[in-house]
Amino acid sequence: MEAKLSMWSSYYIDLNPYEMVLELEKNGYEYSELSDEHGLTLLNENDDEVLTGKRFKEYAEKHHVHFIQGHLWLGIRLCSGDETIETLKRWINLFEAIGIKNMVLHCDSFDDDPSHRKEIDDKNIEVLKKLVPFLKGRDIVICLENLFPLFSSADELLYIVNSLSSPNFGICLDTGHLNLSDVNTSQKDFILKANDKLKALHIADNEGQYDQHLMPFGRGNVNFKEVIDCLKKINYQGLFNYEIPGERNCPLEVRAMKLKYIKETYNYLMK
Repeated sequence: MEAKLSMWSSYYIDLNPYEMVLELEKNGYEYSELSDEHGLTLLNENDDEVLTGKRFKEYAEKHHVHFIQGHLWLGIRLCSGDETIETLKRWINLFEAIGIKNMVLHCDSFDDDPSHRKEIDDKNIEVLKKLVPFLKGRDIVICLENLFPLFSSADELLYIVNSLSSPNFGICLDTGHLNLSDVNTSQKDFILKANDKLKALHIADNEGQYDQHLMPFGRGNVNFKEVIDCLKKINYQGLFNYEIPGERNCPLEVRAMKLKYIKETYNYLMK
């Protein structure tokens, strides 16, 4: 397994994308998942999203930071209409120009009634199928993230991914979300079932009550040793990306201290 240490760029939500790159470089982080907040800032820079993406990629690589994973717009509702697909295409073009290969996306849980589950799945599949021709032949994977209460298990996400019959779709595991789900699925079960479809990670911890987005080895109760053991079994090759906004409400100097600690715990986990 060659999972690379990564910090979600929204750890620096108070900085613009270029300032964020400088902080990552200063703290020795070579990889990051581009957050949707920073993605939206970049999209609003210029009408030509490809030009903007290439310019940002050049800047980031000059500072030894690489974005190979990114979070597509959190505010998008997949099943809200045809304009959704056109919006997603702009985001995908931007991310591809930046060098992002694994793009995290939320399915649309527009109805939480369990009795309507098949209708919800089928509608998401119908919308995502419209992206298949656009993605064909491109080195991109749209990674559907586990949520809660819907789309919470590997089985649910695999049903959608397999229904699309396209290599351009995979899965993102959010360890914090899974810890909150009521599907009685362990991290181990999720990872082993997702197997080679698992292309992205959101590493976060919580106490099982709400989405606290904490770093490992604090108050949370996610079994990260189990997570690592299972990632090794499936030979996961993506980013070991920390999504921990619960840790960012502090001065930059303190955030830098936390990044040093995270590096040490990452090295401990990988032994």
